Amino acid sequence: MAAPVPDETILGILAAEPQHGYQLLTLFKSKAELGRVWTLSTSQLYAVLKRLEADGLIRGKTLQSGEAPPRRHYSTTAAGRRRLEAWLQAPELSASVRQVRVQFMSRLYVARLLGLPAQGLIDAQRGVCEKQRRQLLAARSSSGEMEDLVLDFVLGQLDAALAWLDRCEARLPETSVA
Repeated sequence: MAAPVPDETILGILAAEPQHGYQLLTLFKSKAELGRVWTLSTSQLYAVLKRLEADGLIRGKTLQSGEAPPRRHYSTTAAGRRRLEAWLQAPELSASVRQVRVQFMSRLYVARLLGLPAQGLIDAQRGVCEKQRRQLLAARSSSGEMEDLVLDFVLGQLDAALAWLDRCEARLPETSVA
């Protein structure tokens, strides 16, 4: 499984409000924002910004800011907004706890930032986790002792993720579709 990349998360933040790299870095470092979801160094963030700009997904503009050094201010392009929309509307979801913690949380963060309902994201993630749980329960009937232990562990993680998704839904009542 490939390591998650913050590309769409950055596109979502920039779609909400154009920012310069240091502002973005602050969000990725803040525990109240994305700091518990992503671990990005300054060089990693600027490498992603450079790549997103080279791919035509964001546009950077150098702005003077008084006596401070000039800063590159980034905004999404039409192509970047299309990629963001695809990521939010048709996500490639995984029941992996790591993917739930990083990718789902990033989608949820961006949806909330953009004022979008999160219910569809929660429902889709729940569906993927429930499907994986059913598959593991079926596999368990034909497994050996060691595999049973592993499956029990993974099932415990899925049960925890499903219970957490229920809590997300309860804590975000505005996610309900009328």
